[in-house]
Amino acid sequence: MTDVLVVGAGPVGLLLAGELARRGVDVGLLEQRSTPSVGTRAIGVHAPVLAALEASGVTERLLDTAVRVGRGEARAGDRVLGIVRFDELSTRFPFVATLPQSATESALSARSPAPDRGAAVTAVRPSEESVRVRVSRRGGANDGATEELDAPIVVLAGGWTSRALAYCDGAVPTKTYPDRYLMSDIAVPDRADAETAIVNLTPGGVLESFPLPGSIRRMVAWDAATGTAPDEQADAPDVRVARLKAALRARGEASAADAVEAATAFGIRRLVAPKMRRGRLFVIGDAAHEVSPIGGQGLNLGLLDAVGLAPLLARWVHTRSAPEADLAAWEHRRVTSALRAGRLAAVNTVLGRPRTGAADFVRRSLVRGMLTPPLGAGFAWAYSMGLDAGA
Repeated sequence: MTDVLVVGAGPVGLLLAGELARRGVDVGLLEQRSTPSVGTRAIGVHAPVLAALEASGVTERLLDTAVRVGRGEARAGDRVLGIVRFDELSTRFPFVATLPQSATESALSARSPAPDRGAAVTAVRPSEESVRVRVSRRGGANDGATEELDAPIVVLAGGWTSRALAYCDGAVPTKTYPDRYLMSDIAVPDRADAETAIVNLTPGGVLESFPLPGSIRRMVAWDAATGTAPDEQADAPDVRVARLKAALRARGEASAADAVEAATAFGIRRLVAPKMRRGRLFVIGDAAHEVSPIGGQGLNLGLLDAVGLAPLLARWVHTRSAPEADLAAWEHRRVTSALRAGRLAAVNTVLGRPRTGAADFVRRSLVRGMLTPPLGAGFAWAYSMGLDAGA
């Protein structure tokens, strides 16, 4: 029987499994997907995470391929409203490291045990001595087979799909926003602002533009097609591409519009579970708290969940005694951090909605004031996870 069983081999699960293995814990990793995901939403790793992972060598691997974004701009069309200077923060890593999620997972996999793929967890039952996990096999010769595993400690890190394993329907209050966004990673070489993050607050809605390695930019545009199923790709791919191209052209990104080949659509929710632990069962990452990706806080929340929990679970395993006070303090910090990140993301969401006339003028004035020194330094600090209780 393994010491700790981690459910979910995304970035958060991989990090936790790797940090536990580094501390001499026998850890198992279950993943329902038969192959690694090629899709990506999360691209930015902030300074507190880079600092926390430096000792393990993960930071060095992340930075081998990442773009180090030291500067961001808030714009209104062609006008610059303000500048965010990550490179002036008093921190070990004064920048945001941007790279595709697949590259992040690859860097984290170097320390993590290989995941047991095609293993969909359908139920968990905690008891005083262990947690029983029911697994349904998907694909291969054992497709459809079920088995039950026992582990002294189980951590759910499988994102929203694993949330229902820990919480009953309605147990975690959820706010679903009407906003919908279109997203694509687009090849746009030879830009003067190639290493600058840009948030363009246009009357038609926000356009976020972030650099990625290889002269790629992540473009996220507020989508006028609200009211549709935001979390499903309900529209035909060519319809999404056409809408994103139109949105980019309307926001002054004609060359990027011409290069769009594919687009995804997504909506946003905000939820924060008040508890992340039930005895020997833990819930971390998006399974426990979900915030708007506009602002790039969600991935880093989950990674900080994992990096804070790993030494406590390792101590539990090695001493055979749960560090109750420290686990309670960890849970309090993580719930507090998720609430703060959710509020910040909500502000970003509201600011990014379409605004015209006087409302647009007020928004531009507000953002200009927020980014004027000395307030600008505080905004950069907050955006880069400075509000996180584990930072």
